[in-house]
Order: sequence, then structure tokens, then C-alpha cells
Amino acid sequence: MGDTFGHLFRVTTFGESHGPALGGIIDGCPPGVALSAEQIQSELDRRRPGQSRHTTPRKEGDVVELLSGVFDGRTLGTAIGLLIRNEDVDSSKYDDLKDLYRPSHADFTTEARYGVRDWRGGGRASARETAVRVAVGAVARRVLESAWPDFRCVGWVDRLGPVDAAVDPESVTTEAVDASEVRCPDVAASERMVTHLDGVRRARDTAGGVVACVARGVPPGLGDPVFDKLEAELARAMLSIPAARGFEIGSGFDGTRLTGSQHNDAFVLKGGRVGTDTNRSGGVQGGISNGEAIVTRVAFKAVATHFLPQRTVTTDGREVTFQAKGRHDPCVLPRAVPIVEAMTCLVLADHWLRLRAIASGHGSGVR
Repeated sequence: MGDTFGHLFRVTTFGESHGPALGGIIDGCPPGVALSAEQIQSELDRRRPGQSRHTTPRKEGDVVELLSGVFDGRTLGTAIGLLIRNEDVDSSKYDDLKDLYRPSHADFTTEARYGVRDWRGGGRASARETAVRVAVGAVARRVLESAWPDFRCVGWVDRLGPVDAAVDPESVTTEAVDASEVRCPDVAASERMVTHLDGVRRARDTAGGVVACVARGVPPGLGDPVFDKLEAELARAMLSIPAARGFEIGSGFDGTRLTGSQHNDAFVLKGGRVGTDTNRSGGVQGGISNGEAIVTRVAFKAVATHFLPQRTVTTDGREVTFQAKGRHDPCVLPRAVPIVEAMTCLVLADHWLRLRAIASGHGSGVR
């Protein structure tokens, strides 16, 4: 069913958009990590709906309940259970849609695979399921922060529609990102993004763009050289997010415009450690982290549910025109930022545990 992610830091999620609750199980979290429901909640609050006029008005508190695996503020090393109850469910908005396939949604493909689907808000295919990703990603973040004191993972909206931002991955902060209503720390670009999004919303349409993310303070040695390359694992994680359509690391597609002599990152000594003077590799070489900042970008398509007339086909084979109703984001990007951060942390936590499992065999000194 594809509801489990990771190898040693393993998460399984469950729940549908209009069901009673969403939840997750984390298996493999090390014991002794300081963790509270408040730390998880702070991440969920960044993703929850109803934050501004640029998000769905669905009012979900997304209050996390820690069911197991934590005692006295520390992880026990046993399975961690999380639950987020759905509070503002209105399935009536979907009554007129249950017998047709919405364009660019998972309605048709889900029915083709399983022969049955939950038509209320997209069921399991809804972006509502990403609330649990953020919750379990918050746990992974705490694991990494306990292992690597300098670790920081910061995402931001790097492009919205035609508007591009100019952001320095080496210095960007979460505080600067969250100060923008569209989560873009470039103040001038943020203002243009808001203007563009206001126009799209007035036109009853939707917009797409790019979320960038940097993970700083990651040691060298994470990843494997063939099928489990760190960038491949990150790409898999990001492309599993609803509406994600592309992934880049480091120079990405723009790097193809450079020659090898222009693109290579020269090795230098940085305070006694080996580093690189540029970071076109995005912190990963040969599938393994090199100790530089891991810089990625994820492309998100425009939200499939807009409020203009659309052509489609019904479940009994009739061609029809319909117009969507309900509560939907005009753009996923601001709320996608904590989701991208969460998936980054899940991949890094899993690969840190995998590295730690073999470290004693070659004396790398990795904790």
C-alpha cells in the first residue's frame, strides 16, 4: 500500500481527509531523545489550514496526541504513536462530485487500482495526509538536533508563479521565512508573490511554484553509492508529496549549462576539515553527503481544484462540465514548506541511523 517510509527510522501513516483522524507510527527512533508534544505541535501549526487568505478556510487545529513511546519528556526507543483528529469535516461539498472524475486528481487512478475510492475530499490521496508527515518529521528533526548540534533545516518559497526569489541558503532562517505570509524571506519578492496570488485567487484559479530547502550541519558519510544515493532518497521523498512535479539538488538543471571545469567544487580546508569552496553539488557527491549544506528544490504544480468550469467524464461514462465547490488552497506552496522540511528530516534521520549502524566497523567516529 506504500504507507511506510524509511529503513531504520521507519514511519507508517494512516487516515483519510474526511475520516475521524490521521495518525502515524514511528519505529526505530533512538531512546533518550528529548521530545514533547509542544515541539511537534509547533511544526504542525506551520502547516495547518486557515492561517491566511492564501490557504483553505477549513478550520483544523491539528492538535497532536502522543500515544506512546515517550515518557518523562524522553523517547523510550519503542514505537511512537501519534494521532491528529479531524475536527472540521464537511463532506457535503463533495456530494455532487462523487460520480465523476475530477481533472488532475487521483479519482480515476485510485479507482483503476483498487476498484473503490473514498470520494470525500480525495480520501487518502488528499494533501490532508501530510499533517502526519509534518508530525513524524518533527520527531526526526529532534533526533537530528540531538545528534548534530549545528543542524538546521530551513525551507522557503523560492518561486511562486512567475516571481522568483533571491535567498542565500547559507544564512536563511526560519524566522525570516515565517515572517512572510507566503513564506518567502526575500521581502521584495514576497510582496510580488502576494500580489500575483491575490490576482489568481480573484480569477478563481490556482498557482504553482518551487519550494527550496537547505539542511546545514549535516556530517559527511550519509548515503550509499548506488541505488540508495542520498539525493535519490531525497528525490523519492519529495516526489511523494501531493502536487510535487520535479526535484533538483545543488545546481540542478542549470548545472547542465556549465562545463566540467566550471561546475566542479574544488576541495579546500575549512578550519581543519575537508570542505569545498563552492557547492554546486548541493552537499552530495557520489550519492554520499560531503559535509556541505544540502540544498534542494521541489517544483509544485498549480492546485488541481480551481473554481472555473471544467470538462470531465462521469463514472458511468458521460462527458460533462462541472464547477468545483468547497474549501481549497489557491496555492500549496506556503503550507508545503514545513512538509518539505519534514521529508528532508525523515530521510536524513534514516540515513544517520544507517551510517551509525556501520560506523563502528570502520572507526569513522560518527556518533
